Amino acid sequence: MIITYADFEKVNICSGTVVKAEPFTRAHKPAYKVWVDFGPEIGVLQTSAQVTVHYEPKTLVGRQVLGAVNLGSKNIAGFESQFLMLGCQDKQGAVCLATLNPRVENGQKLF
Repeated sequence: MIITYADFEKVNICSGTVVKAEPFTRAHKPAYKVWVDFGPEIGVLQTSAQVTVHYEPKTLVGRQVLGAVNLGSKNIAGFESQFLMLGCQDKQGAVCLATLNPRVENGQKLF
């Protein structure tokens, strides 16, 4: 499906830094609860992320990631997921996070 550039611009994909991560034991599939600082304008948002194959909570903290921050909230097993952390699947279907290198300021919009 082709979308317009104007449609793409509506999705606010921003840089952020993981500040906290912990196992999400109530999730149906293995997942972590993750909190990401998207800078002073957006603040810290939380999400549920099925990234347990390649990452441990301690290896997520401090990692800079990309998140879609204006999709609205979703309740996942009683936890409010406030953004979508972005990544791609490897050959086995495990999520590899979209990260930034070199680092940029938190809250920078992808364009």
